[in-house]
Amino acid sequence: MQATTNIQDQTLTQAFHALKCKECGAEYELKAKNVCEFCFGPLEVSYDYNKLRQTVTRATIQAGPNSIWRYRQFLPVTSENPIDVGTGMTPLVRSQRLARRLGLKKLYIKNDAVNMPTLSFKDRVVSVALTRAKELGFTTVSCASTGNLANSTAAIAAHAGLDCCVFIPADLEAGKILGSLIYSPTLMAVKGNYDQVNRLCSEVANTHGWGFVNINLRPYYSEGSKTLGFEVAEQLGWELPDHIVAPLASGSLFSKIYKGFNEFVEVGLVEAKNVRFSGAQAEGCSPIAKAFKEGRDFIEPVKPNTIAKSIAIGNPADGIYAVDIAKKTNGNIETVTDAEIIEGMKLLAETEGIFTETAGGTTVAVLKKLVEAGKIDPEETTVVYITGNGLKTQEAIQSYVGEPLTIDAKLDSFETALERSRTLDRLEWQQVLV
Repeated sequence: MQATTNIQDQTLTQAFHALKCKECGAEYELKAKNVCEFCFGPLEVSYDYNKLRQTVTRATIQAGPNSIWRYRQFLPVTSENPIDVGTGMTPLVRSQRLARRLGLKKLYIKNDAVNMPTLSFKDRVVSVALTRAKELGFTTVSCASTGNLANSTAAIAAHAGLDCCVFIPADLEAGKILGSLIYSPTLMAVKGNYDQVNRLCSEVANTHGWGFVNINLRPYYSEGSKTLGFEVAEQLGWELPDHIVAPLASGSLFSKIYKGFNEFVEVGLVEAKNVRFSGAQAEGCSPIAKAFKEGRDFIEPVKPNTIAKSIAIGNPADGIYAVDIAKKTNGNIETVTDAEIIEGMKLLAETEGIFTETAGGTTVAVLKKLVEAGKIDPEETTVVYITGNGLKTQEAIQSYVGEPLTIDAKLDSFETALERSRTLDRLEWQQVLV
C-alpha cells in the first residue's frame, strides 16, 4: 500500500516539482498518478531548469557513477541511494562495416543489448520506477509487459527486496518467459495481446493498490528513457547527433530521447541542434507509422501480427507525440516486413557482431530502407538505437541462420566440410551479384 509521508517536503531540494498534464497543463502532486482528472491527458514530470542550470555541469555528471545515476538530478527520485544495478552507460559503437555496407560515413550504434541486468533498455526505466516506488511506500510492484519489461521488473524488484507480480501475453518467446521466472516473481500469462494485458493491469492497479511501473508509476518510469539521450550526447563529446533512428512501441522511448536532448540544451550542457527523429515499426503492428503517413493527429488502434513482439503495441499511449516529433524534426516513420526484420538482425550481427532481438532488427531494417530512399544524408552523424538482446528472441531467427557442419574427428572429414562451406559461400555471393 502507499505510504502517507509528505512527498512534497522530501523534494524541496530536488529539481522536479510536479506532475503536469501534457495536454492542458494542469499540475498535480508527486504521487502515483498517470492521467489528468480534467482532460484525461497523460502526466509527465516537470522540472525547475533554473535550479538544474545552477547545480549541474559536465564535470559534476562525469564525477558520478558509471550508470544512469550520473544523471540523478534529471531523474524524478529523492533518494541519495537509488537502486543501482549498473544500468546504463552502454557502448556507443562507431560502426565501420555496417556503415560501409549502407554507404554512411558517421553511423553509431547505441547498444542496449548489453544493458544490465537483463539486457534491454527497460532496465533504465525500471530502475527509476522502482526507486520512486520505494519512496512512495509501495511494497508490491508490477507491470504489463511484452517481455523485456517483465524481465527488468522481476530482476530489479528481487534486488530491491520488493514483492513482484508481472503480467505478459501467454504467447511470448520462451527466453523472455524464462528471463522473468528465474527471479521468482508471480508471473501471470494472460490469454490475449499486450493491449488486453494492459487493460487488465489497470483494473488490478485500481483494485490492489500496487505500484505498476507503466501504469500508475508511468510518469516516473518513462523518465528513465531520457538517459539514452543523455548518454549519446555525452559519448559524442557533449554534442548532439544529426539524426537518430529508434524503435516505436508505445512511443514513449522516442519522445523521452527527444526530451533528454532538449533538457541538456536547456541547462547549457550541449549546443542546440535540430536532431532529426526517425522511428521504426513492424508492418504487422504499425499504428504510429500509419498515422504519420496519412497525416493524422490521432492513432487508430490495430491488432498486432508480427514477430517483433516487444514493440507490438496496437494502441500506443504516446503514439501521437512520436508522430509530432518526427514531423517537426523533419524525420520519418517507416515500416518493414517480418522478413526484412530477420534480415536486419542478420545484417547487424554479421557486420558488427551485435545480436539484437526483433525490435533491433526492425530498427536496422528501417535504417537501411531510409538510406536506400535517400532520407538519410551519408554525411549526417546518425545514431541507431538497439534496445534488446537477440538471445531473448531466438525462435524468430532460428530457421534462417543455417546448421552447423557435423564432421568426424578426422582431418579429411574437416577438409571436405571446409571445401563444402567455401563452395556454398561462393554460390551465395554469386546469387547476390546476379
